[in-house]
Amino acid sequence: MDEEIIKPKPPGPAVGEDLSELSVEELQRRVVEFEDEIVRLKAEIDGKQSSKVAADSFFKL
Repeated sequence: MDEEIIKPKPPGPAVGEDLSELSVEELQRRVVEFEDEIVRLKAEIDGKQSSKVAADSFFKL
C-alpha cells in the first residue's frame, strides 16, 4: 500500500523579506504576485463593503 507524502506548499513572497539575493527576474515575478494579491484583496473589500451598504439600507426602514 503506497502512501502519498503530502508536501506543504512553499510560502509565497513575504512582506519585509530580504531581497538582496534575488535576481531582477525573481523580483519582477514577486511584483506581479503582489499586484495580483492586491487585486484579490481589493475585490474582497469591495464585496464586503457592498454587503454592508445593502444591510445598512435594509435595516434603515
